[in-house]
Amino acid sequence: MVRKLVMKNLICTACASKIEVALSELPYIHSASFSFANQTMIIDVDDSYDEERAVDEIQDIVDSIEGGVDVFPYERRHRVEPRKFLKTYRFVMIGVLIYAAGSILGYFEILGPRLNPLYWVGYAFIAHKVIHNTYLGLKRREFFNENMLMFVATLAAMAIEKPFEAALVIIFYSIGEHLQHRAVDHSKNEISSLAGLRVEYANVIEGEDISIKDPMAVKKGDRLLVKNGEKIPVDCIITKGETSLNTSALTGESKLKNAEPGDFVLSGNINVGSVIEVEAKREYNESTIAKIIDLIENAANKKTKTENFITRFARFYTPIVTGLAFLMFLIPTLIDPANAEEYIHRAAIFLVISCPCALVLSIPLSYFAGIGASAREGILFKGSNYLDMLAWVDTIGIDKTGTLTHGNFDVAGFTNLTTLKYAASLEQYSNHPIAQSITKAFPGTLMEFDRVEEIAGFGMKGEAGADTYLVGGRKLLDKEGIRTIDKKDTAGTNVFVAKNGEYIGRVVVKDKVREDAPAVMKSLMRKARVTMLTGDNEATASEVAYDVGGIDYAHSLLPADKIEVFEKLPSKGAKMYIGDGINDAPLIRSADIGIAMGEGSELAIDVADVIIMNNDLTLLNKAFRLSRKTRTIVYQNIALSLGVKFTFLTLAGFGATNMLMAIFADVGITLIAVMNALRLVYGRRWLIRDRKRKFA
Repeated sequence: MVRKLVMKNLICTACASKIEVALSELPYIHSASFSFANQTMIIDVDDSYDEERAVDEIQDIVDSIEGGVDVFPYERRHRVEPRKFLKTYRFVMIGVLIYAAGSILGYFEILGPRLNPLYWVGYAFIAHKVIHNTYLGLKRREFFNENMLMFVATLAAMAIEKPFEAALVIIFYSIGEHLQHRAVDHSKNEISSLAGLRVEYANVIEGEDISIKDPMAVKKGDRLLVKNGEKIPVDCIITKGETSLNTSALTGESKLKNAEPGDFVLSGNINVGSVIEVEAKREYNESTIAKIIDLIENAANKKTKTENFITRFARFYTPIVTGLAFLMFLIPTLIDPANAEEYIHRAAIFLVISCPCALVLSIPLSYFAGIGASAREGILFKGSNYLDMLAWVDTIGIDKTGTLTHGNFDVAGFTNLTTLKYAASLEQYSNHPIAQSITKAFPGTLMEFDRVEEIAGFGMKGEAGADTYLVGGRKLLDKEGIRTIDKKDTAGTNVFVAKNGEYIGRVVVKDKVREDAPAVMKSLMRKARVTMLTGDNEATASEVAYDVGGIDYAHSLLPADKIEVFEKLPSKGAKMYIGDGINDAPLIRSADIGIAMGEGSELAIDVADVIIMNNDLTLLNKAFRLSRKTRTIVYQNIALSLGVKFTFLTLAGFGATNMLMAIFADVGITLIAVMNALRLVYGRRWLIRDRKRKFA
């Protein structure tokens, strides 16, 4: 059983890793994984898990590792009061006032010319959190972390009578920490409420009354009223009234969709027409909107190689720079003891510069922001690793029916009416779109069958009295040893009919290529090799492949054949498959990146790594651009953080920096990196340009 706990204000990734390890040692927790950007700990628990008792125990563990972190169940995440600066940093402000008093008394020489005791008292207040977290680390025998670096550096500054430098480091560190929290909170709020996804309430009809309830209180079968301007709270069916729905929150498209009684409508769509009554078909947690929000908020749990590398890098980086700082003090002091204070000062500056906050904070936030920006466009990534991997795709497999084509079939020809009658009569028992189009095409009365069998991947078999009928592809007739007169398939889907072991004729069904498919395929072919994999005959596959721009194709494939062909496609990077049907699900699951079209089967959507919320193929191009944009920002932050830090560390080694420069190299660069990451959420110009771009 998987449960989620919010750990609000936990932005130290090193601390999060320690908490993961500590929680995994609890008897009722099998494993724990923390999502930095969403500040959520996902725990795999057994049946003995008691949430009320566990939260208290987990809070104690968290408090022993990092102070100021609030732990509560995921369900309460929207009811938590925002972080208040005055309450959080009241001790820092008290310390500043004590410093000011010390400065005034020092100016009038009331306490003497040397470092007066008020500075030490003020330092104790200003640095209380750093001191407390350092103490917690020492209790756990952890001597190398961010708090230890800050404590040693500021204590050294105090020891050599530079109290104002020590205070400035802590003050700017506190301000920077507060701004980091605000940046993370704002990005989370922006991302998790994209396009107003969250549904706040539902109007439940109870007899003659209407009561307003939390959407999570709606039960399957409840009657609901949806007024103009309100969001549909759960997936439901319209029972009364006609209206228009704004589907932009789910699909990224601004065009309206007409809806009438009997239509199945998704939660999150906005009613922009008349008042309608609906019947709930799913509870909130099972509805589309809840699944989308859950995907967005928890996609960052599947971390990229870059994120994992940065976490490992920070573990080794901190003890190394601590050792270098000690050597910076020790070696020159042994050579020139008279200037020991200067060497302590340099080492303290070196420690302040070396804090790895910019990397460990901005890299996960960059991917989280990229996931949020893509969700706004109607592209849902189930993990930041897939967003990152997309930039490496060099081989693409794509389904034909419902993906490159509309999936709306029309009968284009048939041998005779008897052939069409037999085919339509047997296909009425199938839910396949081709079968339904054939059934719809016959104008007369359909036959009834005593026994019907659907042969997966081949077709239908039915018995009516003493007669046996077969309707399906050429492989079905070959399998039954029936020879066909028509040796060559025509363009379109050829459905063959046989009666009592004798060939009767065939029905030809055609599908239309999507209007945007040629332009999208042309764009994708610049990035990767594109191959269409289809179960249709060669004539149909060849025609569609040519119509969409001359892509490669493989035809007459069963679901198992598709996997075999796809695995043989050459690739030096990552392979991606795009599909929408139940028969595509195995390949979507086995590909490096599986993409499902949002109007496809639920099975395909469940196993996919990326979901296109509607069947708009142009979103594939946006997904590639988002992946490259996110990776560019990640690399920018890595280059900025490491470049500036190593430059300043080198200067510090030669005594060419001061404490203000060190603060900039730590807090300043961290904030710049965070703001750069948030360009993906707030900087929308490049997406607007993308909408206007032609795929020529």
